Amino acid sequence: MSSFRLKLPTPELERSIKVKEKLESSLLLKKLLLGLVLFGTSMFISNGVITPAMSVLSAVSGLKVGLPNTSQDAVVMISVALLVVLFSVQRYATSKVGFAIGPSLLLWFCCLGGIGIYNLSLYGPTAFKAFNPLYIIYYFGRNPFQAWLSLGGCLLCATGSEAIFSNLCYFPVRYVQYMFVLLVLPCLVLAYLGQAAFLIANQKSSEQVFFSSIPSGLFWPVFLVANLAALIASRTMTVAIFQCLKQSIALGCFPRLKIVHTSRKFMAKIYIPVVNWFLLVSCLGFIILFGNIYDVGNAYAIAEVGVMIMATVYVTIIMLLIWEFNIMKVLSFVITFLFLELIFFSSALSSVGDGGWALLIFASVLLMIMFIWNYGSILKYDSEVKQKLSKDLMRKLGPNLGTIRAPGLGLVCSDIVKGVPAIFGHFLTSLPAIHSIIVFVCIRNVPVPVVPQSERFLFQRVCSRGYHMFRCIARYGYKDKKQEHHSVFERLLIEGLEKFIQREAVELSLQSEDDVDSDEEPPTPVKIITAPNGSLYSLDVPLLADYVPSTELIPEASCSTPQHDPVLDYAQNLELELAFIKQSKRSGAVYLIDNPIVKARKDSWFFKKLMINYFFAFLRNNCRRAIMLMSIPHSNMMQVRMTSYV
Repeated sequence: MSSFRLKLPTPELERSIKVKEKLESSLLLKKLLLGLVLFGTSMFISNGVITPAMSVLSAVSGLKVGLPNTSQDAVVMISVALLVVLFSVQRYATSKVGFAIGPSLLLWFCCLGGIGIYNLSLYGPTAFKAFNPLYIIYYFGRNPFQAWLSLGGCLLCATGSEAIFSNLCYFPVRYVQYMFVLLVLPCLVLAYLGQAAFLIANQKSSEQVFFSSIPSGLFWPVFLVANLAALIASRTMTVAIFQCLKQSIALGCFPRLKIVHTSRKFMAKIYIPVVNWFLLVSCLGFIILFGNIYDVGNAYAIAEVGVMIMATVYVTIIMLLIWEFNIMKVLSFVITFLFLELIFFSSALSSVGDGGWALLIFASVLLMIMFIWNYGSILKYDSEVKQKLSKDLMRKLGPNLGTIRAPGLGLVCSDIVKGVPAIFGHFLTSLPAIHSIIVFVCIRNVPVPVVPQSERFLFQRVCSRGYHMFRCIARYGYKDKKQEHHSVFERLLIEGLEKFIQREAVELSLQSEDDVDSDEEPPTPVKIITAPNGSLYSLDVPLLADYVPSTELIPEASCSTPQHDPVLDYAQNLELELAFIKQSKRSGAVYLIDNPIVKARKDSWFFKKLMINYFFAFLRNNCRRAIMLMSIPHSNMMQVRMTSYV
């Protein structure tokens, strides 16, 4: 006991709690944070579009050194052909040829380092003066404006690092960091020092410096390795975009799309067909529109520094809220990095008229798509919550819900997590019968990577036991596979429902009679229904017309008489309910799907009508619903649309 120390809240923890409370209570800060996230995502996707165009076009441009008569149009056509091949085999490349990426990149970095050492030994070590920080001061002192403009080009030396962990997420982080420090960084520094030494000796050779500095006997092998590395870099960014969009979809910030898992071993290996072809068309558009690496490079610089700035902002927020760093460390980090990145960004923006405008327009379109989808989804969910049926109405209808309860399992699929969706009232008034067991299913994406199978489903009773109605929330992480077949989903759901009923019975048996919820429905007599095969069911209304009801009436378990043992009553009720669920399962499951439509009211402002009635409606009509990923047969599915005005 003498060594016991009470852990008191630190100032960093208290500050973190205050910042979180401020973010949660301020609508303006929430919108600002959402805007930053959407902007960063749009810049990252734009970066992923421009990277293949820049990498492949610059690699193919080396032909002009090996074959001086090669025209720029030929370079563009070869680049287009390589990109078409790359994106055409993207689905298979994610799982079939991934083993070749490591050796290919190792060979590429060895080529970079070797060529750099060759040029340094050939032209002298003068380039090592670049490590002296005084030269950057002299450089800016001679011509500040031109030096500032050149920063945008210098930025391209540090591109690609933002995609490292997106594509190599199945490797330990520490190993990736070691390889970057011990292999990648030294080879890149040697390569740039070698090119600097070559330029000092050949000041008139300012174009295609890398390919011009290659020894003549090694040109074509290095040219092939360079093109292979360019294709690998392009694939890396494409896979990173797939991962980014998958997480955005899971968080409700992007329309739902078909996601294909290409590996059973690694969850990170995915393929999104629509996005793949969209990236191909966009890359080809940038190459054909500009036709040279200079304009494409200007757009590339804007995308890169935009991603860097947003990464700095995100890391600052993480340092405050999660890592709980000292405030001085946070301020030192954000001031230093933002100052440098904003200088680079201002330099990159100077080339907006020379190619950067196209990337800014592309990023703005992506930002609008994500904003409209998020805005429309929130309005749609709020309208569903406001229109849900009250429990008072369900109590007035009674356990039979004002209709006939037919044997079977009815899965009412909607997006609300509490209450009875409004579409269920439409089913009650329109259908001649309703299923004996009703489960309100809501599929939710939670902001965690993986949800364990044992924690996948959350169940809750809706009304009293006699209604046989349950609420089920199926939770998926942003790395979980959601393409479960409907039969697998039904089996897992029923298993979870049975476990919930068993756990509920155990909890009730441990409670005294006074601990029973006072809001419980008053006991109602239940008919024992005898099926033709002799099985018994406890239900408030007949299941089938040819069932023969007995004249004996028994009370439900919740209204057992005092002379019976409560534990035995709960056990008997549990057996009856489990048998009833199994019989309903054998009768089959039907999916009753809520497909609501939202429209802006007539008195809404013009931009809201434009976003909701046209843009959001277009996105919603061309995206996939989570429940539709289960390959449900049309014979087991019924969709109903309801229009809500927001």
